[in-house]
Amino acid sequence: MEEIKKTPAAQNEYLLEVDNLVKWFPIKGGFFKRTVGNVKAVDGVSFKIRRGETMGLVGESGCGKSTCGRTILRLQEKTAGTVRLDGQDIFALSREELRRMRPRMQIVFQDPYSSLSPRLPIGEIIGEAVREHGIVPPEEFDDYITRVMDVCGLPEYYKERYPHEFSGGQRQRICIARALALSPDFIVCDEPVSALDVSIQAQIINLLRQLQKDFGLTYLFISHDLSVVEHISDTVGVMYLGSMVEYAETDKVFSNPLNPYTKALFSAIPIPDPDAKINRIILKGSIPSPANPPRGCKFHTRCEQCMEVCKYAPPEWLEVEEGHYCACHLYDDAEAQARAQETMARIKKDESAGKKETA
Repeated sequence: MEEIKKTPAAQNEYLLEVDNLVKWFPIKGGFFKRTVGNVKAVDGVSFKIRRGETMGLVGESGCGKSTCGRTILRLQEKTAGTVRLDGQDIFALSREELRRMRPRMQIVFQDPYSSLSPRLPIGEIIGEAVREHGIVPPEEFDDYITRVMDVCGLPEYYKERYPHEFSGGQRQRICIARALALSPDFIVCDEPVSALDVSIQAQIINLLRQLQKDFGLTYLFISHDLSVVEHISDTVGVMYLGSMVEYAETDKVFSNPLNPYTKALFSAIPIPDPDAKINRIILKGSIPSPANPPRGCKFHTRCEQCMEVCKYAPPEWLEVEEGHYCACHLYDDAEAQARAQETMARIKKDESAGKKETA
């Protein structure tokens, strides 16, 4: 498997750098289908992932995790922000440059049933992109695919079989082999185990970790299963309604969650001890629409610790302790408090002036 191993090109400490990434989807309305609003799926997300490490991205369904992952890979165009892979701006690449970059960044999709073509045998599914990008000479193609399958726990005789003949866990191994065959540096794992049984989940997670160790892979692991994220991730980012609310090393986030949303999310993790008392934090209401998010802090409509300033000023992204970032007014320093109060006063003044004009 020497062909798959990457030659270290370690110039930057961080392989992936995402800065203020925004992805809005326009809402069309009226006879002329004009844009009447936007679904703010990803709304100013920033983070970095070191080479050979895994970042877990967690949050409720519909918070923008998958959209963030797909936008990073340029499977859809951004609205604003920058994404750099090994120092190269993904969205500044021409079509030909992007095509050459594609093998370096891959994705493993959530549903192993719909992400494989039912008309192609497994050998062709894994090898289609290998042939297209010329990863190996034609005379070595067959042996190369066999070695990739072997690394992912797939026997050679699976080559001639079709996806419908396999279980969910085997299909996900095929999806991982398809991504690995292109010798990537970076893989987005978009909830790769959520559709699988718990015992099979453990096998797939162990496979991903072993491949990372053997080939120096870097993962963005998107999931809503916090116990899985704790097991596989080096760092964790928590998203709510398109925005990042907390980010730190896994141990710090799980031992000392700061944001009230993170605390509520972590309180839902099941503990395999019938005598353990868990202080469940039940969030009131439902997640607001990303087409019309609340003003100020997006979480204030469901937060038990909501203050007056939370309803008017969005919290700043601050480093509360070394390497532990949080966006919450509970942790504002003096300067951030002053800016938030100024924003709140200005909005209240504008609202008061508007009411007087109406009267």
